[in-house]
Amino acid sequence: MSEKRAALGEDHSETLTAMLDLADCLWQQGRLTNARRLEEHVVAGRRRVLGGQHAETLKAVGKLAVTMAAQGELAEARLLQEQVVAGRRRFYGGTDLETLRAINNLAGTVASQGDLDTARELLESVVATTCRELGEQHADALLGMANLAAVLWQQGDRSEAYALQHHVVEMHRLMRGDGDQAAPAAAAVLEMMQRDTGL
Repeated sequence: MSEKRAALGEDHSETLTAMLDLADCLWQQGRLTNARRLEEHVVAGRRRVLGGQHAETLKAVGKLAVTMAAQGELAEARLLQEQVVAGRRRFYGGTDLETLRAINNLAGTVASQGDLDTARELLESVVATTCRELGEQHADALLGMANLAAVLWQQGDRSEAYALQHHVVEMHRLMRGDGDQAAPAAAAVLEMMQRDTGL
């Protein structure tokens, strides 16, 4: 990042991308405050250079909102995520993969606020669109299904949640084999559901 900044300048797209990559690394380390500082800088830079509705700007805003949600600022994060979703739908369409990812992230924040009905509606639309456009074996379709299963579980719809999570596990095994990084996590959730329901 420092090399890019020195060679290309503060607001160059490569510098901002390097900052966002570093923010991702910091996020993985649990250093959310440091990650957020970089994400805010990237959002400001991209807004200056590319404008507020550019795909790269919206992506950076979406990442910042996820960090804010992780820090407990749910109302502020939801507002930003709603703006990202609206912008992406308006300029890139409702079936664009990044739009679907933004809706998925919004659903997570909405669920964290306790609005499970709205989260379920959002996730059902994401799953339906992703499966139709990309196939149910696509990683984003499986992630949406797993998130929907979690919301169904929270709503008390245990049998439907279990069936959906079981489908997710089977699709991971069928399409990607045991080497899929997401497969163990999906299987662990399914085992938890089995323990809690006695299935």
